[in-house]
Parts: sequence; C-alpha cells; structure tokens
Amino acid sequence: MSDVAGDVIAIIAKKKRVDKPTVELSDKLLDLGLESLDAVEMIFDLEEKFDIQIPYNANTNNPRTEFETVGDVVAAVEKLVAQKTS
Repeated sequence: MSDVAGDVIAIIAKKKRVDKPTVELSDKLLDLGLESLDAVEMIFDLEEKFDIQIPYNANTNNPRTEFETVGDVVAAVEKLVAQKTS
C-alpha cells in the first residue's frame, strides 16, 4: 500500500462513525457512517494534507456520490498527487 493510500485511509478512519476495527479499500463510505458534513470535512482534510484541490461542489453534489468507496477516494487522491508532481 502506498503512503498516499495509508494517509487517506487514516483520515477516513478518523471520520467513520461505526465501530469497525479497520478501514478497507472496498468499504463504502456510507457503510462507515460518513454523513455529508463528514464527507466535506474529509475532503478539506485531504486537500490540506496533500496540498491538492479535489473538484466538487458542496452546494450541488453530494461528495459521497462522487466517492462511493474508500478505494475511490484513494484513487482520486493518488491521481491528483501524481498530476501535481508531474
């Protein structure tokens, strides 16, 4: 697992609202109990951690629908980080 993936999972794990010992790439954000405010805070935390901009509009799109699983979030962040460094 990449450092990016580990950091993303750690951020999501802090936001989860269910009693689950580990967060897996296949876990759905909704199943982890992330509500819309949690998803927005998660995005802010990820943007700050990786110095990236995650494209979303909090007024019209529900961030949870853009990212269904933890793996979706990891893939999006890894892509944005790679674009930043290239």
